[in-house]
Order: sequence, then structure tokens, then C-alpha cells
Amino acid sequence: MIKPDKLNLKQWATEDRPREKMKQKGAKALTNAELLAILIHTGNTEDSVVALTQKVMASCRNSLSELGKLSVGELCSFKGIGEAKAITILAACELGRRRKEEEPLLKPQIRTSRDVYDYFYPDMIDLQVEECHVLFLNQSSRVIDSMRISQGGLSSASVDIRLILREAFMHRATGLTLCHNHPSGTALPSRQDDELTRSVAQACRTVNVPLLDHVIFTENGYYSYADKGRL
Repeated sequence: MIKPDKLNLKQWATEDRPREKMKQKGAKALTNAELLAILIHTGNTEDSVVALTQKVMASCRNSLSELGKLSVGELCSFKGIGEAKAITILAACELGRRRKEEEPLLKPQIRTSRDVYDYFYPDMIDLQVEECHVLFLNQSSRVIDSMRISQGGLSSASVDIRLILREAFMHRATGLTLCHNHPSGTALPSRQDDELTRSVAQACRTVNVPLLDHVIFTENGYYSYADKGRL
């Protein structure tokens, strides 16, 4: 019978392997040793990678701060940790330290249709074909993320509304805004633009993630469905 501490990762239950566990349950579900195991990949002839990293963390009283103070030589004293693995561990510790010191980036706040226009101006000003993008916003109307959902023409058939809603859920958005360009320079919406707006707005209402605006972008100005009271 193989002793538990002799198991290699392939012999572990899937939910106990660090990478699979992180994928299924998120990084917060992992111990410090398990996170460290993901970085160094392999153990040695006596210990699995997790058993090895448990020994490393035990030597530091399970303190990441103490781990970051070790030298390459001290880490290499553990069987199975060579110079490359030691440098990888210390690089990760340094990234963690720098992240703690770094000021959080404040995402742009979208309050008006002009904010939407200004946000997309650098990306859309020189486009020669139509593109449609969506902005995912949080409770404070700040941008969580944006993504392109259509290129080369716009209609409700060419835009995957299910994709928009799925991404909204994944980003935990509380609202979203559409923006697409008219290379012709005419800001007035077309029939296809109206149909798309109605379809997206209706789908968003059913899942309580409202469509806040649909802005049509041109080089010299824009059209806002929200400003015109058409949402």
C-alpha cells in the first residue's frame, strides 16, 4: 500500500490536486503550501510536491513574510528545490509584496453618454468598419471591463445576446452599456440598431442587469438612446 505522503499528484483525487482545486473552488480555497506547489510543479523521490512545500512553509512558521526573507541558498537546502524553483518562489513573494504596496487602479466612472463616447474614442476614432462593444459596470457605475461583441456590420442576428449576459454574470456587473460606430459619420440609428437595442434591453430586463445606454459613435459626435428616452 502506498503511503499518503508518497502519492504523486496524478494519484490524488482530482479535487485534492492544487491546480484542479483552484479551478473548481478558487485560489482562496488553497493553503499556502498548495499555492506554492503550483509554482514549483514537482516534489522529490521522497515527497510529493505538496508534502515538500508543506515542509518549506513549516520552516517559516507558515508565514509568507518569513518565506520571502529566505535566500536562494536556504531554499535550495530542501531536497527537490533547485535554483530555478527557489528563484520562482522568491519572485512570487516579491510580486505579492509589490501588489500590497501598489495603489489600486480606479476604473473610469460612466455617468453620462458623453462618458461612454470619451471612453471609446481612442479605440473607435479610426475604425473603417462597424464594431459593437459592451461596457460592464459595477454598482458605482465604474467600468469593470469591456469587450467587442461584433465586427463588420450590426444586427440582432450578428450579436450573441447570450454571450453578453454570460459575461455580465461572470463580471458581476450590475448594468451594461452598448457602443458601436458608424464609419459613415451619420449618428442617426438604423432599423437594425433599433432592433438590436430592443432585443438587448429586453434580455437584460429579464435578468435584472439593465441596459443603461446604447451610444452610436461617429468622429464628430454621437447618438444616445438613453438621452432620447428610447430605453
